[in-house]
Amino acid sequence: MTLAACGSEAKTSTSSSSTPSVAEVATSSVTAPTTASAASSCPTVAPQTAGTPEWTLTGATGSVAVTGSTDTAAPVVKVEAPFSVTETQVHTLKAGDGPVVAPTATVSVCYQGVNGRDGSVFDSSYERGAPAEFSLDGVVPGFQKAIAGQKVGSTVAVAMVPADGYPEGQPAAGIHKGDTLIFAIKILSASS
Repeated sequence: MTLAACGSEAKTSTSSSSTPSVAEVATSSVTAPTTASAASSCPTVAPQTAGTPEWTLTGATGSVAVTGSTDTAAPVVKVEAPFSVTETQVHTLKAGDGPVVAPTATVSVCYQGVNGRDGSVFDSSYERGAPAEFSLDGVVPGFQKAIAGQKVGSTVAVAMVPADGYPEGQPAAGIHKGDTLIFAIKILSASS
């Protein structure tokens, strides 16, 4: 399975395998994390003021500035488009104090996905107000690289090359072949 935009029910005919959305992965039969209690919601409101970004990255083209979420506000991802990177970059916005997340853990996260090509949000559990739960071995490589090895409670951002996201694109989510993707992620819980 791979990470895709939520609500993308359509499957692409150019791919030999289907790519379910995070919502589809999150609602499949996975066990609830037991390492820490999962939050029952993700904040849906933008912060009153974005403040100083916790991560600013100049890409091969464009740039991105990320301010992570708080307990009461969703993250802010500002893109100077088109933004692209030549290698996947992960940045810890705020380190958590929970256990380290294993590469194959089942996690509960709040996240926002932004397309570097145009700065549009293509998927967000923050907009839905509910965390997503899935196994890290069932998502795109860039999402796994962002979360595995982090501590529960951490807020991280990742800018991923197309090969770590959707090399052939994800038309239902508005992702074109070659698009760099940015995610702001809050790790709520994890279990092995």
